[in-house]
Amino acid sequence: MSDDQLSEVLDLVEIRGLVSGGIAVRGPWFSRAELLDRLKFFALVSGRVRLTTDVGGPIDLEPGDVAILTDRPWLRLEGGTGDGPRREVLPEERPALAGADRATDDVLIGCRVDLNPAGRALLMQALPPVAHVRAAAATAGQLRGCLDRLFDEVAGDRMGSAFAIRQYGQLLLLEVLRAYVGQAELPPGWLRALTDERLRPALRLMHTEPGRRWGLEELARAAAMSRTSFAERFRTVAGVPPLTYLGRWRMLLAQRALRDDDVRVGSLAYDLGYASESAFSTAFKREVGESPLRYRFRVRDGAISNGGTSA
Repeated sequence: MSDDQLSEVLDLVEIRGLVSGGIAVRGPWFSRAELLDRLKFFALVSGRVRLTTDVGGPIDLEPGDVAILTDRPWLRLEGGTGDGPRREVLPEERPALAGADRATDDVLIGCRVDLNPAGRALLMQALPPVAHVRAAAATAGQLRGCLDRLFDEVAGDRMGSAFAIRQYGQLLLLEVLRAYVGQAELPPGWLRALTDERLRPALRLMHTEPGRRWGLEELARAAAMSRTSFAERFRTVAGVPPLTYLGRWRMLLAQRALRDDDVRVGSLAYDLGYASESAFSTAFKREVGESPLRYRFRVRDGAISNGGTSA
């Protein structure tokens, strides 16, 4: 298994960034909307925009900046200069950006983040209600370039652009997360744990051999820490004790196997280190909210009803 644990987690929870609309406008303007998606981010290509929502104060976005909104009910955007009242504009699909001029217009791209239930639980825990990722920071070097390429595809409407937009939307989400990790004081959770150098050797063991019956002493030794210091640091950084983290990691692996493979539940239980199928089923139901077989039937039925795509 790869040592790139962030990629492993993103693959497991099927996090996808998808362009959902945009604004390109000149002169004084504002836009307001209810947010139906639990996780959205807004990237400013050019201009100056002020973003307001129900928590915290206004955020002033500069070119290349990204605002991440988690479980927010609404937002208001405003920008532009010049005389006259602000006119209301509505975010639109790709045609809204086709004639945009980055030298004069406020250009904003909105993206929604699609998550499976496991991803929803993980990412909601890892992000604050509103996060401001600044392009001017040293850690955001790749973010601006990715945003510019995405804009070119959205505005250009060239052959194959739909495919390119999906790929750049994914890469933009990755760069946003990378920049956020580099700039922010992360709350306790999996994202902070994956960036902690002291815990990395222990996390590597749990991710590489999830079916092994790891003990606290062995994990602490891998991290070159005492058992007490390791347990305290892990809980502070990850928000849960080490063996709870291991159990949740196993459940993420189990959900992928039940969703994508035809492995028997008993074999899966053994592979993930459970003494019996019943012990695994009890742990799975406690974490996921339903039995392994019920979960398998539900997600596969959902995939079929959605034309073969994952729910």
